[in-house]
Amino acid sequence: MSTPQVDTDALDRGAPEEPDELVLAGEFPAPTVEEWSTLVDGVVRKAGRIPADAADGAGVEKLTWTTPDGIRVRPLYTAEDTRAEPGVPGRAPFVRGSRAAGYVPEGWDVRQRHADPDPEAAEAAITADLENGVTSIWLGAGPNGTAVTDLPAVLADVYLDLAPVVLDAGPAAEEAAEAFLALAADRGVAAGELLGNLGLDPIGLRARTGDGPAVESVVELARRVAADHPKLRAIVVDALPVHEAGGSDAQELGWSLASGLAYLRVLTGAGVDLDTATRLLEFRYAATAEQFATIAKLRAARRLWSRVTEVCGAAAPQHQHAVSSSVMQSRRDPWVNLLRGTVAGFAAGVGGADAVTVAPFDSAIGVSEPFSRRIARNTQALLIEESHLARVIDPAGGSWYVEHLTDDLAQAAWAFFQEIEAAGGAVAALDAGLIADRTAEVRAAREKAVAHRRVPLTGVSEFPNLDEKPVERRPHPERPHNGGLPVFRPAEPFEAYRDRSDARLESAGARPTAFLATLGSPAAYTARAGFARNLLQAGGISAPEAGPTESAEDVATAFADAGTPVAVLCSTDALYAERAEATVAALHEAGARTVLLAGKPSEPPIPGIDGYLYAGCDALAVIENVYEALEVAK
Repeated sequence: MSTPQVDTDALDRGAPEEPDELVLAGEFPAPTVEEWSTLVDGVVRKAGRIPADAADGAGVEKLTWTTPDGIRVRPLYTAEDTRAEPGVPGRAPFVRGSRAAGYVPEGWDVRQRHADPDPEAAEAAITADLENGVTSIWLGAGPNGTAVTDLPAVLADVYLDLAPVVLDAGPAAEEAAEAFLALAADRGVAAGELLGNLGLDPIGLRARTGDGPAVESVVELARRVAADHPKLRAIVVDALPVHEAGGSDAQELGWSLASGLAYLRVLTGAGVDLDTATRLLEFRYAATAEQFATIAKLRAARRLWSRVTEVCGAAAPQHQHAVSSSVMQSRRDPWVNLLRGTVAGFAAGVGGADAVTVAPFDSAIGVSEPFSRRIARNTQALLIEESHLARVIDPAGGSWYVEHLTDDLAQAAWAFFQEIEAAGGAVAALDAGLIADRTAEVRAAREKAVAHRRVPLTGVSEFPNLDEKPVERRPHPERPHNGGLPVFRPAEPFEAYRDRSDARLESAGARPTAFLATLGSPAAYTARAGFARNLLQAGGISAPEAGPTESAEDVATAFADAGTPVAVLCSTDALYAERAEATVAALHEAGARTVLLAGKPSEPPIPGIDGYLYAGCDALAVIENVYEALEVAK
């Protein structure tokens, strides 16, 4: 079969002239921000979220929200909104990364945490991780996990000059560090080839426990590392205690700057030069499911530390370890943690962290099992090797939103850093209660948002599954926590009610129950009945319904078979006006002691209603009221 001939001359004669510059959508007029804002106003007005006579820009304002740091986040950013120059990768201020080549081509350091006190189990888990994609080990030791005397056994198969080991031994930090150095020497590992971090962090220990050695305690070991181990780090600047106390992103950043500066002061004061002192530090930050905030936080951290070290004498990069947040983990429906960890790992990689830890999905429950550790490390393998995140330097660079948020976070964090320094530095501010007070303000706002379900927790406060089979694990070793910053996990209050419900099911054979008194047809009551059931089940409360009803007597008859003193009216406002008062009276006559209504309070109020369930109500208060009513009825 012959190949058809193409008349290229004819094609050339008929082809349009190639432009010198390709302009995408150049035939369309350039839209303005004002035109976009007008269209947004129209959509938001049509949705009923702003009044018909609202001023121009009201729709955009309605879609603008404020972070815990007081940063206003708008729905649109343009090139005109960028302020700070991010620079280039590998050069101060290091916003775009600490290395000129980024992660290309090998990817970031995949770091897995191990803290199993059983030395055989820990050794097997570490070996499996290193053989299957993990590149460094974060090892809980002393009271945080592996006994110091078991380090040789636990690290028996680890090549200490190939796989970095980062220690986390809390009050036993110096003992663990000495044991680790001795182990390397015994094995004949060249001092110049030993990798990892000794994990010294008396400031972080003080934040967690309320006590700890002086900052100066790091000097002796740090000087030995500086002199003999050029590839080993000595100190961790841990910002996780502030994050885990419910602090904001800017508070986490400001605290890390103050802590890092405290270490620089004692090191340089002991004769360590600035370049070596900065090399000895590694900064640890939380990565959350709020991906843009995490990306901006890591970029802002590098910019801020560059400024601190510049003032000290020479701008230096920041070595970052990003850890998926324990705050966002849930014990109930822990499978959702797989998604949270994936987003956090993605954000950490895009944000430019040097090392990333994705916690196993069951880490809030207890000691992780091989399956969950495998999924955690494979999450990062997918991000690096299949999604190719590591093949792009600063993937978020050029996003006007990310650039603006990076700058806003840097400004807010610098202000908090200055407040800490004005109080005498990290340790003085911590001991004076400044850090606890400031984080408590943010934590209280977070707790309120979760209780009112303005911040939903999937599988916990939203879409709970009362029939889920609990995931059971061996408990973690208890970490010392004797008066330090509190540990905050938003899911806990709802999980406590779920535990209470499980105990009731085991002891009495049935869960706490609130009856849904549905008025009218399914079309009338389904929306509010679904809302009420979702809220009640978040507290472990079963919620059977009456089904379609035509009268108050129908509802009362169905209620009598439910065996509970609590009822929740569910229907439309129109049917409430017609039948609610009679239905409430019939329910009370049938034995109901507490009657709630799904919907906002009306004027005038319906007689006999004891409380309301609606979007934005205090769900935890409603759940507690139901439990109290059930206890009184016993």
